[in-house]
Amino acid sequence: MTNKYLVYTAMMTAIISVLGLVPPIALPIMPVPIVLQNIGVFLAAILLGRKYGTLSVIVLLLLVATGLPLLSGGRGGIGVFAGPSAGFLFMYPVVAYLIGLVRDIYLNRINFKILFISTVVIGVVFLDVVGTIIMGIITNVPISKSILLSFVFMPGDIIKAIIASVIGNVLLHHTRFKQIIK
Repeated sequence: MTNKYLVYTAMMTAIISVLGLVPPIALPIMPVPIVLQNIGVFLAAILLGRKYGTLSVIVLLLLVATGLPLLSGGRGGIGVFAGPSAGFLFMYPVVAYLIGLVRDIYLNRINFKILFISTVVIGVVFLDVVGTIIMGIITNVPISKSILLSFVFMPGDIIKAIIASVIGNVLLHHTRFKQIIK
């Protein structure tokens, strides 16, 4: 890893951390709130690709595990990895890797449509369904009900996917950004 990519990885970790300052939206029907940090996970994958995007998410989770309150609502510590949000947290690096993989495969012909479809399929549907299934296992909710609960997150997450895809598409096609990221 060169110093340049070390800095990019740290910057994306910082951006995801800053998104944790936005207060979560608590839901009365489930213990997992709506947060803005997954847009940072999407952006890390889109802008940095599978290797460095995933690494930035893993660094964030390691910092959280050490007790830093970087998650939305000021949460941190090893206990969050055993709570209702654990499924979502464990899926963040997987989602970053998969979206980054699609980005890396299509980098030379990337467009909004490719970014949006991959982000919705992987970052919205896959993340929300698996995250709520694991939440259901932890909180003793039947899997069928957990899957239904995942639909609560999807409208907001689709908006986040649109925002991340627009930002990613603009930056990945910007001449100066291409020079910087090489």
